[in-house]
Amino acid sequence: MSKARSADGTAIAFDRVGEGPPVVLVGGAFQVRSDPKLVHLAELLAPHHAVLTYDRRGRGDSGDTAPYAVAREVEDLEAVISAAGGWASVFGMSSGAVLALEAGAHGLGIGRLALYDPPFMVDERGPRPPADHRAQLERLISAGRRGDAVEFFITKVIGMPAEAVAPMRGAPVWSELEEVAPTLVYDAAVMGDYSLPTERIASVAVTTLVVAGESGDPRLRRAARALWTVLPDVQHRTLEGQTHDVDPQALAPLLERFFAGWAQARRAARGASVG
Repeated sequence: MSKARSADGTAIAFDRVGEGPPVVLVGGAFQVRSDPKLVHLAELLAPHHAVLTYDRRGRGDSGDTAPYAVAREVEDLEAVISAAGGWASVFGMSSGAVLALEAGAHGLGIGRLALYDPPFMVDERGPRPPADHRAQLERLISAGRRGDAVEFFITKVIGMPAEAVAPMRGAPVWSELEEVAPTLVYDAAVMGDYSLPTERIASVAVTTLVVAGESGDPRLRRAARALWTVLPDVQHRTLEGQTHDVDPQALAPLLERFFAGWAQARRAARGASVG
């Protein structure tokens, strides 16, 4: 484990595996850098890339300096990119994809940007989070009701049936979810009202790959299609048979090909400047 220092002094913990052009992985809600899916994805990319996975603030071994703001999380990612050498490709998952988009709009040193299932809600079909979902999460966390905050997020924000949550409360994973529950408020801030910030996204100048799972929530596929029409420099793919809980084995080859394009272009640019 290494630590990068964010602009407000917060220590951001990260791991690095592999050698080559750097890639930073940004997790979604509940994910920490030790999440098995992130670790597996990093290992699959490591033969050709230096892959950095990090704990978003308030999670794992990272600090959590108050007050929170989405801009602070952008600065956290900037600190990790700086630790990678100042430039990196970035992959974001779910709400982490939306945070990565925000970083792209801020003009961070991102060579290429890849997003999986950013959970925007672009129409009225399907359930939507309550308008005050962030305030409700804040109240539950302030009252020390972490388990209830997790259940509220899973049922009222994600939209999972309530009867599916009861068995989860008795599973070992529940304590891990409760541990990072306070950061659900941060994910709520990142997502806002879940609408697509069209003008903001249109300012992202980085070549971006938007990937959707073919077998997942149809709201996520509609969000991906909406992004395809707004981003100025975009590629898009649908992964057959994949849900929001994507298999790293299915995702890694797609990311490898996409990130390799930037690495090749960067090497060519360096060769031209030397010549």
